[in-house]
Amino acid sequence: MSALHPPVSLLSDEDLYLFNEGSHFRIFDKLGAHPVADGVVFGVWAPNAERVSVVGDFNGWDPGAHPLSPRASSGIWEGFVPGLGPGAVYKYHLVTRGGHYRVDKADPVAFFAETPPRTASVVWDLGYEWGDDDWMRGRAAGNAPTAPWSIYEVHLGSWMRVPEEGNRWLGYREIAPRLADHVERVGFTHVELLPVMEHPFYGSWGYQTTGYFAPTSRYGTPQDLMYLIDYLHRRGIGVVLDWVPSHFPTDEHGLGYFDGTHLYEHADPRLGKHPDWDSLVFNYGRHEVRSFLVSSALFWLERYHADGLRVDAVASMLYLDYSRREGEWVPNRFGGRENLEAIEFLRRLNVEVYASHPDVQTVAEESTAWPMVSRPTYVGGLGFGMKWDMGWMHDTLRYLSHDPVHRRYHHHDLTFRGLYVASENFVLPLSHDEVVHGKGSLLGRMPGDEWQRFANLRLLFGWMFAQPGKKLLFMGDEFGQRREWDHEGSLDWHLLDHPLHRGVLRWVSDLNRLYRAEPALHRLDFDPLAGFSWVNADDAEQSVAAFVRSAGDRHVLGVFNFTPVPRHGYRLGLPVGGRWRELLNGDAGEYGGSGVGNPGAVEAEPEPRHGRPFSIAVTLPPLAAVFFAPEEMGPPVPAR
Repeated sequence: MSALHPPVSLLSDEDLYLFNEGSHFRIFDKLGAHPVADGVVFGVWAPNAERVSVVGDFNGWDPGAHPLSPRASSGIWEGFVPGLGPGAVYKYHLVTRGGHYRVDKADPVAFFAETPPRTASVVWDLGYEWGDDDWMRGRAAGNAPTAPWSIYEVHLGSWMRVPEEGNRWLGYREIAPRLADHVERVGFTHVELLPVMEHPFYGSWGYQTTGYFAPTSRYGTPQDLMYLIDYLHRRGIGVVLDWVPSHFPTDEHGLGYFDGTHLYEHADPRLGKHPDWDSLVFNYGRHEVRSFLVSSALFWLERYHADGLRVDAVASMLYLDYSRREGEWVPNRFGGRENLEAIEFLRRLNVEVYASHPDVQTVAEESTAWPMVSRPTYVGGLGFGMKWDMGWMHDTLRYLSHDPVHRRYHHHDLTFRGLYVASENFVLPLSHDEVVHGKGSLLGRMPGDEWQRFANLRLLFGWMFAQPGKKLLFMGDEFGQRREWDHEGSLDWHLLDHPLHRGVLRWVSDLNRLYRAEPALHRLDFDPLAGFSWVNADDAEQSVAAFVRSAGDRHVLGVFNFTPVPRHGYRLGLPVGGRWRELLNGDAGEYGGSGVGNPGAVEAEPEPRHGRPFSIAVTLPPLAAVFFAPEEMGPPVPAR
């Protein structure tokens, strides 16, 4: 049978040129499966195939029934199948030159897929009537670097399940009101979803992606995911999507060896095989791969109204020798270890995202000292809006793992961040990675008896919310999940029947509300030299730290006692006099504490201390964070 041409091709000559040049950043409008009048137009990039056809349940999976035609020398094959519509299941059948390699592949640009373990693509129409106009009009303010960002990281399959129905997970639509209620009640500003892009292995948590344009069908249809995001937006909650351009799995139906050649991945295994995850690494120097990946990023921002992308494993992209021994990697053309093609890709990605959507943010999970990750490309940066501060996370958790009697010897773990805090726009992450692979829960990593472990956990959260930088907590941390995270089950919501767990939840809720309402705690998160000053960074002997956060004429003093010993009459220097109110106290009874503190307010005296003209003498409760603010400053301004 001769190749079938669409009645009106979706691909212009300009489309072909831009795609091959690496500058077509909306290929989802051209490739994949697109329902049109009386049928579906199919398009796929397979430059080294001799024959390509579309097969599916509609033609008995017959490779000869619906062949596609090559479009000039672009490597793209296109064709029209009449009588088809949304819901049709399909793959591409590819035959290489000489007929030596025949394979059925899922569509790389499919909008929907069968539920795993099935692997075929599904024709789908992405039409949806959004109701989040108010959010979209105003999100520039809510997503700004000066706005409060308190992110709740969620894995949809294990946040909440239905034990009465075989422990099944909730669908996108089912989870929407439950998740929104919880996030709103606890006061988070954003939800970050572990990758919702289609992935064959559930245990990868989405990080082994095969569907770069398809949400996983485990929880519903594309419109169901749109509903979830739309619902969160209408409740005033932003949505960040985890996105994985660093590697992809080797599943036969996926991108690997797509047309009988190493098309998406680098052919040299020293560049194209990831040793940690047994996965394939994109060939970032290939123009069409750049078009594919940037298009994927823009797709989730545009078609799904995502407010940001957290880009996974950026460090593995930047370094050619990442997790590789000597002789297992190839230096760049200058003899260095930097992956020049990946750097160029990341910069182009961020330029295109911010050019099209200046009201969103890209966030890099980058764990090294690579400079200027969150600085503009025009000054030599990678162009991300934010970067995870992995160093803060490791230092803080290491410090808190010590018995308080030994913490005096590790005080530098608390203060070291001051040396680099202004170098990037940081997010402080206590993510899923800290509660898996035998690490236990955050609560379980705290030392001492049960009371001390809960007090240490509250202290950890108080320390995080006081620091310059946006905040991220993984689901379950907010109420002191006791077990290590298990993706096969639900969070232990029954723990909220216990007072100490309810106390942690209330503490996190109050921290969120203070952080959001008080400009001094968020407005200069990314300008800490102007908004942060140590009051006392050197009291290792008593394991106490104190600093002031400021924004204009607003000030908040945070004081942290990392021992179980109450300290009375502890004097601290202040920038202004008058009465200073105790805003929050992590040792208060309602949080599960012992009730030691400073009821009401403390009068600042004209007694210089710590280089400041005024000072107060306060009581420091055991293993607790305490926040003070000048009484004359007035109450904080409610956040948007």
